[in-house]
Amino acid sequence: MPRPGKIALELGLPYTRIGTYPTPLRLLQLLPAALGDVGSLSLKDDGLSSPLYGGNKVRKLELVLGEAIRRGAREVLTFGFAGSNHATATAVHASKLGMRGISMLLPQANPPYVATNLAVSEAVGAELHYYRSMPGLVAGVLWQLLRHRVHSGRWPFVIAPGGSSPLGTLGFVKAAFELVEQLERESSPPPDIVYVPFGSGGTAVGLALGFAAAGLSTRVAAVRVTEAKHANERKAAKLWRKTAALLVASDPSFPRIPFDRARLVIRDEFFGRGYAVVTREAAEAIELMKNHEGVQLDVTYTGKTLACLIADSRSGVLAGKHVLFWNTYNAADLTSLAARGSRARLPTRLRAYVPRTTL
Repeated sequence: MPRPGKIALELGLPYTRIGTYPTPLRLLQLLPAALGDVGSLSLKDDGLSSPLYGGNKVRKLELVLGEAIRRGAREVLTFGFAGSNHATATAVHASKLGMRGISMLLPQANPPYVATNLAVSEAVGAELHYYRSMPGLVAGVLWQLLRHRVHSGRWPFVIAPGGSSPLGTLGFVKAAFELVEQLERESSPPPDIVYVPFGSGGTAVGLALGFAAAGLSTRVAAVRVTEAKHANERKAAKLWRKTAALLVASDPSFPRIPFDRARLVIRDEFFGRGYAVVTREAAEAIELMKNHEGVQLDVTYTGKTLACLIADSRSGVLAGKHVLFWNTYNAADLTSLAARGSRARLPTRLRAYVPRTTL
């Protein structure tokens, strides 16, 4: 397949620049020595995508918040678990753009980052709602949409979980081309395989679609970090097809790329006992990355993803391969922003996630 030229994906599409690009790409020198047999291991660090709140959500939000602005929205409503990075990133960046975030949240395990994200969301003025079940959340969404419509005269702009709509997924098609340009500048070979978390799917699908459009044979190892009913091949294929259709509609020169399961390999073995429940393998991976490369990962997404990479390295399947780990975890220091949050202003049921000594 011929590689299309540099595509202005923003052409004809909404877009607001909130990230800092390109995010760093570096060859890791110390971590590979602690693993098994791997040809080379690089890090693409989207944790540094924004000094406000980084991570992989920023690339998606540039497009979906751009659409919200285009529609004149004053409020954006999205979904997640109690400590959702996506909901928090949405609240932070929407606030910076003059909009208010509304977060519809579900229960989860309680690692330390949950309290920080809740504090940050509260500090930037997000409206937080907590539901004990999915049916309760669905009913709550309908009520909140109607309530805000009556109160403000406008509907809140709804953002898909994880920002993984076809529009948001385009952010990672762009990211794939960003990586290709970095590799070309450095005269480095493309990765044989890229490891990335697989939750709402937009990051993994966008990268795999982008690599295919660039004419690369790179495979994406999409490490499942949420329940299979939310993250599976059927949903990935559906998102791929819708995103590809949007690309062609926006830029007729973009190649028509059918879904190819060989390019997006979903790995189920590292999920463990539940969402945000730390596994022994993830804890080891987090410690190895921090001690050898000084990069902080998390127990929910990136720790489990690196655990998959480590297991593959130790099994020998990465021998002689060029491997890339795509870090999706925010690296911005949230200490001062979180300190402005108030536990007392959180909804009663969410206070259980925040120790009294925290806020």
